[in-house]
Amino acid sequence: MYPVRQCSTLLQRDILVLRSSSLVTGSPVRRAAGLKKLSAPPAALFCRTVCMDNLTTSKAATAATATAGRPSLPVSVCSRTVCSMGNSTSRLYSALAQTISSSPAPQQEEYSEQPADVVSIDPDDLLKECEMVLHNRPARVQRAFAFPRNNTPSTHHRPIRVMQWNILAQALGEGKDNFVQCPLDALNWAERKYLILEEILMHRPDILCLQEVDHYFDTFQPILNSMGYYSSFLPKPWSPCLDVEHNNGPDGCALFFNRDRFELVDSVNIRLVAMMLKTNQVAIAQTLRCKETGRLFCVVVTHLKARSGWERFRSSQGSDLLKNLQSITEGTGIPFLICGDFNAEPTEDVYRNFATSSLNLNSAYKLLSEDGQCEPPYTTWKIRPSGESCHTLDYIWYSQHAFSVDSVLDFPTEEQIGPNRLPSYNYPSDHLSLVCDFSFNDEPDRLL
Repeated sequence: MYPVRQCSTLLQRDILVLRSSSLVTGSPVRRAAGLKKLSAPPAALFCRTVCMDNLTTSKAATAATATAGRPSLPVSVCSRTVCSMGNSTSRLYSALAQTISSSPAPQQEEYSEQPADVVSIDPDDLLKECEMVLHNRPARVQRAFAFPRNNTPSTHHRPIRVMQWNILAQALGEGKDNFVQCPLDALNWAERKYLILEEILMHRPDILCLQEVDHYFDTFQPILNSMGYYSSFLPKPWSPCLDVEHNNGPDGCALFFNRDRFELVDSVNIRLVAMMLKTNQVAIAQTLRCKETGRLFCVVVTHLKARSGWERFRSSQGSDLLKNLQSITEGTGIPFLICGDFNAEPTEDVYRNFATSSLNLNSAYKLLSEDGQCEPPYTTWKIRPSGESCHTLDYIWYSQHAFSVDSVLDFPTEEQIGPNRLPSYNYPSDHLSLVCDFSFNDEPDRLL
């Protein structure tokens, strides 16, 4: 069988015994029509670095796959070493050893491994550990929540906190993105992972949507499972991370939700289509039931094609996503919370298509503006060899007939971000996190 690669030297040293954990069976997972499984088994991707050209078949992989009762798949194996996650020891990371599976990664498109025996972690203890590890780093940027005008938070039910964040794939940050003003040491995974976890722990979202996740299996899945989250991961079919030496496998989208507050009703994985072509971008859409209210809603995470010149392509991807989401709800009126790095300014067609769709969507961060109609001036700010790049690309869309926005996490100022922009010693990504508190409207159907 394929072994799960232990990418962390920290985990390699701390783990004395690896206990197998089984994939939850019978989970309500449904695929959108026409979607196919990935062309290579995920275990092969995570145990090895896969070359996309000159494919050759690994005899070991073929034998293991055949043993598992699946057809043989071509896998090109490169002799590259795995990415180190640092050398510091960690009591909490050691405790998490029991959640790392020594069995193969699930051979399917979505990875939703929920170990039966999870070692619980106190978020406050982990936050203290983050602060201890990061004590030599500059003070983190302090951000405050803003409260939209003419909006009274619901007193009937607890708000739902949603966090959207492109966390910057480790392989891309170190090997491809060329942040010329960011010292390479600031991107060291041994500490950067704690900066990411600290940001999440500071806000304690009920629903967490991440892009550019290339440390899902060795970091985010075990840790967040141990904090009470259900987790799912969908990698890009041809992740650019695989082109980087010492990579940690493909990056993709990940979705986490608090198991105490919500239960999974349905899950759909979408490989986006543009101009009749399957693309390298994906989305996860999960229908959840709120345990407190019994209401259903659908959470979506996606990451559209990057770069200038691809505007029509992004628009086509966005149209395909909207079509899939309309198909998922099938006229039921289930509302949406859609999080993503759209790689598109508000002037692009893909933004206008979402703003005018039949799903009755609004962008939560518009409510930070004076008139409630303008997006913030930036959600990402970086310096590359081509110059400074300051854009609004990230959004949290919500069905405005079903949800109201109670509060929104404001963005740091230019002075707080600093002259070297992002990422930096005190912020781990080139994208800022978006965090919103939502409440259910009392009579959603009347607002349609």
